[in-house]
Amino acid sequence: MKYLVWSLILAALTGSQPVVAQVFLKAEYMSATNFRDVDNNKTGGKGDAKVVQAGFNIPIVAKTDEHDKLISAWGITCGGSYTTMNNDGLAAEINLSSILDAQIGLMHTRPISEKWSLIASVGIGIYTDAGKFSKFSFKDLMGNGGVLFVCHLKENLDLGGGIMLNSTFGYPMVFPAFYLNWMLTGRYTVEISMVSAIEMSCGMRLNKSFNLKLIASMDGMLAFTEQDDKKQMFTQQYIVAGLQPEFVLGKNLTLPVTLGVSPYRTAFYTDRTLKAFFKDTGKDFDPHFSLSPYISAAIKYGF
Repeated sequence: MKYLVWSLILAALTGSQPVVAQVFLKAEYMSATNFRDVDNNKTGGKGDAKVVQAGFNIPIVAKTDEHDKLISAWGITCGGSYTTMNNDGLAAEINLSSILDAQIGLMHTRPISEKWSLIASVGIGIYTDAGKFSKFSFKDLMGNGGVLFVCHLKENLDLGGGIMLNSTFGYPMVFPAFYLNWMLTGRYTVEISMVSAIEMSCGMRLNKSFNLKLIASMDGMLAFTEQDDKKQMFTQQYIVAGLQPEFVLGKNLTLPVTLGVSPYRTAFYTDRTLKAFFKDTGKDFDPHFSLSPYISAAIKYGF
């Protein structure tokens, strides 16, 4: 599971996505549940999580053809999340209560043939224990970049891959990157996306102002920290599934509200080394919280 967790988090940090104008604000809450160790046994502690996310993409230079179709663009992307955790009886397992992640980057997209496009990005971010922000250092920064080649297989299906580079371990490392965006529209909708996170949904357009969806997603956050004079990383990853009423407030403005559960929320430390990244613990579980009720609300604007 740790391999999956890290691959998803590292992919999310590349910021490689099409240059389109977007603004969003999202608040999430996962209620307190029991914490379990690598053997899936209760430790006696429990905790909740509250997450606020915000971000925007702004094209700064865009080139269109004679039909006003976007050909190439440069844009700025900025995003961040603030996570607070009320943990009880977990001082030995989790000794931080808040996480601040923030990134800024430059993106570029352009076609390279009739069916292929290139998406590139470069940026920098801070991933830190918010409770110790006054002691911020350059060790909490991570540079990242990526190049993706995307094939437009159909009008509603894009699939691609490439490489990403970041300084997770304090020095540049190259990792594979993947891109998937599939969408069916109409009265019934299906969406599967693996761009900045894993998101899946299927639903129905009940009228012009209201959609109803079943959704599943995976997201996470990261904090660089130190334990016993060793550089470490704290990772929290969570899966969400639920029912999402979506209110259409205007042509480009929506308000999705999600009611559901978080069946699995990991929370663990690893050494900030390449060896620890590939180490196999031989366990079926990462330290994690049990299933918990989940609620979120967001406001999204895009065109």
